[in-house]
Order: sequence, then C-alpha cells, then structure tokens
Amino acid sequence: MSQQRRGNRTTTLGRRLRGWGIAALASIVVLSGCSASGLVDESSTGTDWADDGCTSVVVATSSEKVNMLDALADAFKDSSEAKSLKTCATVRPINVTSGDATRYLTAGGDWPDDDTRRWPTMWSPASTVWTSRVAAAASPAIVGEPKSFTHTPVVFGMPETMAKALGWPNKDIGIPDLAKLCQDPAGWGSVGKPVWGAFKISKTNPNTSTTGLSAILMQSYAAADKTADLTTADVAAAADFSRVFEECVIHYGDTTGKVLNTLYKGTQNGTGGSGYVSAIALEETSLLNYNQGNADSHTVEPGETLTPPKEKLVAVYPSGGSMWSDNPITVLGTSWVTPEQRAAGEAFAEFLQTETAQRILPKFGFRPLDESIPLGDLFTAAYGVDPAKPTVSLPQPAVDVVSAAIDQWTTIRKPSSVLELIDISGSMDEPIGDGRSRLDGAIEGAQSTLGHFRSTDEVGVWAFTTGVSSDVGNGIVELRDVEPLADAKESINTSLDDLRYAQRNGTPLYDAIATAYDEMRSRAEPGRINAIVVLSDGEDTDSSISLDSLIAKIRQDSGEGSGAAPVRIFPIAYGNSADTSVLQRIAEATGGQWFDASDSAKIDLVFASVINNF
Repeated sequence: MSQQRRGNRTTTLGRRLRGWGIAALASIVVLSGCSASGLVDESSTGTDWADDGCTSVVVATSSEKVNMLDALADAFKDSSEAKSLKTCATVRPINVTSGDATRYLTAGGDWPDDDTRRWPTMWSPASTVWTSRVAAAASPAIVGEPKSFTHTPVVFGMPETMAKALGWPNKDIGIPDLAKLCQDPAGWGSVGKPVWGAFKISKTNPNTSTTGLSAILMQSYAAADKTADLTTADVAAAADFSRVFEECVIHYGDTTGKVLNTLYKGTQNGTGGSGYVSAIALEETSLLNYNQGNADSHTVEPGETLTPPKEKLVAVYPSGGSMWSDNPITVLGTSWVTPEQRAAGEAFAEFLQTETAQRILPKFGFRPLDESIPLGDLFTAAYGVDPAKPTVSLPQPAVDVVSAAIDQWTTIRKPSSVLELIDISGSMDEPIGDGRSRLDGAIEGAQSTLGHFRSTDEVGVWAFTTGVSSDVGNGIVELRDVEPLADAKESINTSLDDLRYAQRNGTPLYDAIATAYDEMRSRAEPGRINAIVVLSDGEDTDSSISLDSLIAKIRQDSGEGSGAAPVRIFPIAYGNSADTSVLQRIAEATGGQWFDASDSAKIDLVFASVINNF
C-alpha cells in the first residue's frame, strides 16, 4: 500500500462535530459518549483524499480493523468482484468507534465531517448489536443488510502469572469464579497470593464499547446458568450477581486500549500488572495485538517497530461461554451514498466472503468464518490464545434484552466519588480557537458531566489559583464539598458559571493536586470509583511541592498489594501549550488516564470520554 493512501484514510473533524457535541449525547442517552480521539484516528497527518479516478468507498470501522481492511482493500483491486464493476473502486477505511457511529447514524442528518468525500459508504462495527440498535432506534434502511465477514471472541485477558495462580491453563475458569474473587475480602489472598492485594477487573462502558456490552450480557448468561435464550427476566434476576462483579471494576472507559496502554507501560517498567488490574474484558484480537506490542490496537504505520510486553496476557475463555464480536459490514442506506458507491460497496462486501479475503484475516488477529482456513502462528499459546476455544459460544440476545442489560448497568454500575479540580489561573484565559477561552471550555465541560452522575454518586468541585483560600487550604476555592449529588445540579452549574468572574493569578497545580489527593484518600471507600478529574493546561508556576515529590505521594495506591480503595487521577490537558508529559505522569502514577483537549473541536467529546470512566 502506498504511503499516500495510508495518509488519506485519517482525518481531523471539522467544525461540525461541536454541533453534535453534548446535544446529541443528551438526546440519545443509551448511546452517549465517544473516544478521546474523537471521530477518527489521527495517527497520520494526511487529510486529503487523492482523486485516483475510481469510485471512492469509505468504510467507517473500529481501529483494530483499519490495517486489516487496508490489506483487504488492496486485494480487492485484483478480485473478480472488483473487475465486474463498470468503473474501478478504491476502498478507504477510517477509524470510527462502533458506539460513535451508532450515535451519529441514529441521530439522523448528515455525517459530522465538513469534507463530504470522507462520508462513509459502508460501516463495519465490531458487532451486529450496533447495527440492530440503529435499525431499532432509527430505521432498518439505514444499516441495510449487515453480514459478518470475520469474528473474534470476548475473553478475559490476565497477566500470565496471575492466571496460573487461578489454575490456568489446566483449570476451567468461569465468570462466577471471578465474581467470587471480587466478593472475597481477602482478594488474591484467597488463592494464596495476599501480596497482590484486591482482585481488580477492567471493563469498558457498554454504551460505547462492544466488549463492555458483551461483558454485561455474559454476566447475565452466567447468573442465569444459560448458554442460549437469554430473556429480560434473566437480566433482571442477574442484578445482584452483576452488582458484585461490578464492585471490583477499577474504572470504566470507552476503549480497552487506554487500560492496556497503562498496563503495558507498567509491565515494561518492571512493576507488573498486579497493582493496577488483574483481568481485562477484551476481544481476543486486542489481546493478540497487546502481546505483539500494539497495546492500544492503533493503526500500525510502515516502518513502525513494536516491542512485545515483558509479561504477556493470556486469554481466559469463560467456562460458561463467550460472546463473539461478529464484525458485520454493510452498505449504508443514507442519502449521500451514490449508486456507483453502492455497487462498489456491495462488490467489496461480496469479496470479503471469498477464500482469498478470508485467508488474510488471521494475519491481523481475526478468525475467518471459514473454519477450514488455518489460523497460522499468531493463534498459539506463545501469543496467549487457544485456537480450540471458546468451547461454548453465547448467541447475541434480542434487542430488548440488550437494552434491558444496558439499563440495568446504569443502576448497578460501581458508584463514584469524584472531585473535579479546575484550574482558574491566568493562563486559562488563553483562547482555544473557537471563541472560547480554556476556562470557558473547562466550565462547560464540567457542567456537561453532571447529567451522567446518579443522585447517589458523590461529586465535589474545587478551583485553584494563587491568592485565594478556603477551609481546605491555600490556593483553593471550594465550590462544593464531595457529597451525594442529589438534586444539586442547578446550584453546581451556577457555581461553575461564577468562575468566569474569579480572579486569575498563578498556577499551584502540584499543591492543589496534593491537597485534593489527601482529601480523597481520607474519604475513599472500597466499592467506589474514587477519582480526581483535573482540568488544567498543566503549567505549574507556584507550587511548594515538586513534581517528583507529588508523584511519590500519589503513587502509594498503585503498587503491588495496594489497597482496595485507590484514588485515581484523570487529567484533561487544555491548549496547544499544555504540558501533557506532566499530566500524563500524574495520571499514570495512580493508574488513571490523561486526555488531550488541545483541539477545541473535541472538548465536548473529550469530556464525554472522561465521564465514561465513572
């Protein structure tokens, strides 16, 4: 594939994205949220679609399939399916998360990109769960006739040492076994490994992530002791079981990639995974990518070198069965798809079912539908997988059962105790390029998060700069103590608006985080997501504590055998001059994640991504 074509597949969202922003989130509650990277992958700087004289077929797909679809697009050029077309066709995959695409297609209207050349002809989400939701919430005509062309099972990835402590690979391990470890106060001590501390699971938000959605359905299957015919009554009866399982979730998120990146860096630095996470619900293909050194399943560019982790993850295929991400592809029934594009898209979809195409799939960590095709060297124990498993496959339930499971998760998900720490220093007056200042973006972003929290979730708001003080310390204004949200959203919104008129002085960032950390650690409880969200440009100017001293202080909850109530920090970096390296260090020291909001067009989306963790 040419370097030009690789550059062409990625793009930056234009101004239209902000118009979708929080309004779309509010109108489609169960599909709210998106990835921190926005609509598409920006790993390449190319932004123009070269006109090669052929019909352009853009395929919106999840990141882990972009490289594979590039290879399939190249092979398609020489296929009989392509040669049967009246004109030549060029297939161009772009990265769009399954949850995001579902939200855009369900909301109706145009695709949120200023360049119509990048509007998708085809869509390939990770699962037909998403196409079914669009069909049910909008119109079946929009998603046409989706057809799977590859699949990958949902598994629990565990550091190999930990899996062996549970009897892997000789012992069958089921979701009830993991739930028992979650519920046992001794945690890893119950299997003779007390130094590892609590058993910790990572799961993604089922509103935006296929693995997160599959995981909650697998929990219901396990609680009902079923391998088929899951009903809404089964989901309702599984509430207590699933609530126990949710209690050992470290935090949620919109992709497994961020969690895997944090684990990978810890592994490479010799800290292992025990202090951060014990098991991760993920697709088998993501585990294969991780073990090759591509922790976040990003689009690998020509010449890029991958370094495998020092300790691999191994796939635990739940004994009660796994759901599969069946990766359908379909030609969209939208107004912008031309007859020529439709014909070319249908030809490409037909090509994906051929033996030529199916033989390409295993090279990228996906299983072909044709079981006679060998999986190759990647699907081996050396890479942590067992090609003979899962031995039990769980079918996708009906749409109403899926909706019931998502609605239930909203009520039983792990409760949160979150302190939002907002920088109001002079540097936050800098513009962000869309008529707003950094502080405007921070205030509006913080306000947009309130609708996500339940009335029982605890939410506090502090602001910091020099020359101010409150009961919690110098340099900090306490807008709201950390307490149950209840019906205080309106008053919090008003307090946040008041920050526009606050005095702007220096930036005691490290001091403010240290004080906030002490506060949250003193009140942290097991069974809650205890977190600090920091909104800042990351440029400390006035702290008495050094960055190294701060890191040493906040790292105490993230080591091996750490307590059951860690406090994690989630910084949001504002502005092009934001010191992202500092904010990244702070996040990683606590097992949290940092988010890049330097692009004003993405601020609303970044906040949606952050809030998916709680």
